[in-house]
Amino acid sequence: MENISGTLRGKPAADALDLETKKAVQALRERGSEDLSYERGAMKRCAADGIEVRQVLLPEDVSQAELLGRIQDLNEDSTVHGILMFRPLPKTLDEQAACAVILPEKDVDGVTAGSMAAVYAGKGAGFAPCTAEAVITMLRYYQVPLRGSRAVVVGRSLVIGKPVAMLLLAEHATVTICHSRTTDLPAVTREADLVVAALGRAEFLGAEYFRAGQTVIDVGINWSGSKQKLVGDVDTEAALQAGAAVSPVPGGVGSVTTAVLASHVARAAQRQAEV
Repeated sequence: MENISGTLRGKPAADALDLETKKAVQALRERGSEDLSYERGAMKRCAADGIEVRQVLLPEDVSQAELLGRIQDLNEDSTVHGILMFRPLPKTLDEQAACAVILPEKDVDGVTAGSMAAVYAGKGAGFAPCTAEAVITMLRYYQVPLRGSRAVVVGRSLVIGKPVAMLLLAEHATVTICHSRTTDLPAVTREADLVVAALGRAEFLGAEYFRAGQTVIDVGINWSGSKQKLVGDVDTEAALQAGAAVSPVPGGVGSVTTAVLASHVARAAQRQAEV
């Protein structure tokens, strides 16, 4: 395999995954399974992949009982194959309880305990959180060696940091989870073959964090007031100058995340069609 360098854009990886999703959706159509529920932020992606979206809009003052009832209705609806609940919910609602009601097999966003079991125990009906899986999808697309590699994940959230570490372990990487309070963090990241930045701090990781030959996946999405634009957790230009291969923000993991969401819906429909 040739060494990779430069900018690792998400669009080619997303396009490759979309081709697989389109094939799956077409096969489902031939079997009569066409109604796939999805989320508004990925409507264009779903439309391009042939996935039908049904929006369920509830008033801001909806009661907890009504919310749980609507989720249960979707659970029982055989024409709905995937459920994505927009968060955060209004403060009057118990978000954790609402997530818990979603059937793992329809949890395309990876928010239920069943989905977490699939990530941490390697078994279960759910799916990994989409952004975490998008990182792995990009690495596979660019043929970044993971088996035996040293990976550092900067960030420890349940949404990205911890699940992506588990997914990397499943690929036989040796994983270190770091955070903003890690002692001498630049020394730790420089030793890695792969760095996944999921800290949530604008351009926190500068040139001193990287070296030539590394692969850097930037998951951060932050608004820079000084630059008046979205930036990642990595100072991209500094990392590139250090010789690392870096995914940009925007144009990196974000586009792959929506492709993963669409893929989860198609896979959920396939599984339910086989039951």
